[in-house]
Amino acid sequence: MVEVRVDPEICAASGMCKLLVPAVFDQSEEDGTVLLTDPAPAADLAAKVRTAALRCPAGAIAVYERETDTP
Repeated sequence: MVEVRVDPEICAASGMCKLLVPAVFDQSEEDGTVLLTDPAPAADLAAKVRTAALRCPAGAIAVYERETDTP
């Protein structure tokens, strides 16, 4: 499982994240900066979220690995 955090203060408003993973990222209508719509996306989106973080020109996206609870 991944946890996503964004920093709109350093966001370059390129929109790359929204194009890559619209289920997780959006853009502010005011200034185009990143909006996080799902800080804990489903496992099937983890690879796409990592790609979005790597391609972010401003480095405004951080992805953290979280351990899942296993019985």
